[in-house]
Amino acid sequence: MFSKRLSSLAFGFRSGKEKMIEEHGQLQLVDQEDEDEEEIFELIYKLILQGINEGDIKKLQDSGIYTCNGLMMHTKKNLTGIKGLFETKVDKICEAAEKLVNIGHVTGSDLLLRRKAVIRITMGSQALDELLGGGIETLSITEAFGEFRSGKTQLAHMLCVSTQLPIHMHGGNGKIAYIDTEGTFRPDRIVPIAERFGMDAGAVLDNIVCARVYTYEYQYNLLLGLVAKMFEEPFRLLIVDSVIALFRVDCSGRGELAEF
Repeated sequence: MFSKRLSSLAFGFRSGKEKMIEEHGQLQLVDQEDEDEEEIFELIYKLILQGINEGDIKKLQDSGIYTCNGLMMHTKKNLTGIKGLFETKVDKICEAAEKLVNIGHVTGSDLLLRRKAVIRITMGSQALDELLGGGIETLSITEAFGEFRSGKTQLAHMLCVSTQLPIHMHGGNGKIAYIDTEGTFRPDRIVPIAERFGMDAGAVLDNIVCARVYTYEYQYNLLLGLVAKMFEEPFRLLIVDSVIALFRVDCSGRGELAEF
């Protein structure tokens, strides 16, 4: 029998479009411009410079592919499954992406620079932060699992607030996307957590986008739609609570689950 699980996926975008300021004793998220941050991802529209037409790029975006880095994570077999992309087109697209993304060996120094883009977000508990080496990492997947009423959803609510804290307060300085598969998100639980950190509860709730989903197919399609939103706005964390619940309901046994 599957354990009840929560997965949180955090993206460390360092676009610097927003920052936290203190106003009237409360922290708020405001706009800022910062052009000095190094780009981590090569956006898919840059393929135009390599001779790929806008129509084919739109097909990739409709399939949830918004970066050349993400494109290189797909097999050519998967890409040819996208309506309107044939084998010759896929070969040309992949060849163009390889020119923009370094898929070969890189030096340890280059990897160290990339690691500097990783943010560690506090979980609101010093003991838990120490266990994780400083908190939840961005640019990675963190899965929390345990028995019923062991605190997984409470942890998710805590991260909805702590992710909005400034970097110097061990936050992520960004917004949160929350996919709720079991109807457990409670905005009223966010309010006291925000007050604990001296934040405006209304502003905190405005920086959380939540979707209630009922089928695994809707969950998958919603994730594709969130990709575009995450490149338009400074999201730092994606929480799915719980990631396996709908698959457990909709699939008959492990055999059918393995097909996904």
